[in-house]
Amino acid sequence: MTTTAAPDEDVDTTAERPKRRTASLLGWLFVAVLVIAVALAASQLAARGPGARGALDPESRSGTGALALAELLRDQGVEVEVVRSRAAAAAALDEDSTLALTNPFTLSDEALADLLAPADRVVFLSTGTHLLAELAIGENASGSAAPRPAACAVPALAEVGDIRPDRLFSPADGVTGCFADGDAAAVLVDERDGYRALVEGVKLFSNATLAEDGNAALGLALLGQTGRVVWYVPSFEDTDIEGTTPDTLGTLTPDWVTPAILLLLAAGLAVAVAQGRRFGPLVAETLPVTVRASETMHGRARLTARAADAPHAAEALREGTRRRLARRLGLAVHASADEVADAAADRLRIPRGTLQSLLAGPPPPDDAALVALARRLDELEAAVDTSAQTPGSDA
Repeated sequence: MTTTAAPDEDVDTTAERPKRRTASLLGWLFVAVLVIAVALAASQLAARGPGARGALDPESRSGTGALALAELLRDQGVEVEVVRSRAAAAAALDEDSTLALTNPFTLSDEALADLLAPADRVVFLSTGTHLLAELAIGENASGSAAPRPAACAVPALAEVGDIRPDRLFSPADGVTGCFADGDAAAVLVDERDGYRALVEGVKLFSNATLAEDGNAALGLALLGQTGRVVWYVPSFEDTDIEGTTPDTLGTLTPDWVTPAILLLLAAGLAVAVAQGRRFGPLVAETLPVTVRASETMHGRARLTARAADAPHAAEALREGTRRRLARRLGLAVHASADEVADAAADRLRIPRGTLQSLLAGPPPPDDAALVALARRLDELEAAVDTSAQTPGSDA
């Protein structure tokens, strides 16, 4: 009986294997399709959600949005109406309203003029070089990003605290410059024909930085002088410039390409699961003895100290400093001493020759000079770290 039953059991087991394999493949295929569907849905939701909006969008909760400023204006009794088309902006403007907008790069010069014509009071929260030339309100200027008071004749801005401007302008004739340092001003106010104010506010009025310095007070001073703010948000859907919509892979290829790619990915994943190698349990293997890196470092240090090899120790210190500074300054790990010295000198605004001699100069003759060199290298790294953490630095 036993001899007869064994072949039947083997046959049954062999027949069940294809069914199990088919069920496993269908299960993996379903999981792959589900993952792709979830990824596509998530991308669509992300593209439509508030986080996908642009900088200084009054309905965006992201760090670069301006929802906090809009809510602050509402708390002060100012009505804020967000519009995303020129027609809606023109219909919403009245005598007691301020038109607020960022750089309208999606509009032609004619469309911009039509948008500004019915507005008595306009505040530009960001700008570009072309917009400066079109408004004839000023030009770009250079200067430091240090905190500065208003120091201008505009009453609404006189009580605003210090701000750290992100961009400076040279006002045109008849235009008032506020928060100025010499000829460079952070805010331009043009009252020659109506009211036009301009400021680069991406880093002043965003949700992440509104509470710093006098940023919130400046936003209220510019936008809170009327009972109503019409906040126009430029978009490519509202553009009048032909060809401004950026081309994407979906617009450059036929409609059937995307479904075909997804089908091929699903088929490739199914084949990989079906034909992939099945790994068994892990096999324990005795590894050689490992030595911790700290023990190796201390051992080499003791050998160097016992041999009184100050030049070799100095080169090791300099090499380590160069590698760490290269990583902090955004250079390649194996950047030369000259490249590291140039980048550090630009960051710290000191002569490059001093750092070149420190990072690649002659070796110290004795232990006392080695200690002094190590102290100077440590001070250099600390200075670079401090400059990178200082707000408004080049980093």
